Amino acid sequence: MEFNDPAEIAQRLAVLREEHRDLDRAISRLSEDAWVDQLQLRRMKKRKLKLKDWIAYLESRLIPDLDA
Repeated sequence: MEFNDPAEIAQRLAVLREEHRDLDRAISRLSEDAWVDQLQLRRMKKRKLKLKDWIAYLESRLIPDLDA
């Protein structure tokens, strides 16, 4: 998936940030449970890291390239 339009990138960033925030809340709630499914928790944490990487990538796309 290629994002070239800054408005499109900003819109996608907003969606990813919201999903990341929701996942963070869900992980926090699950972590408090003594009978938590460790596999599910691990998968959620991996998904959260992937989202973080995508967010960082898209944020870097918003920074204009400067020729030195």
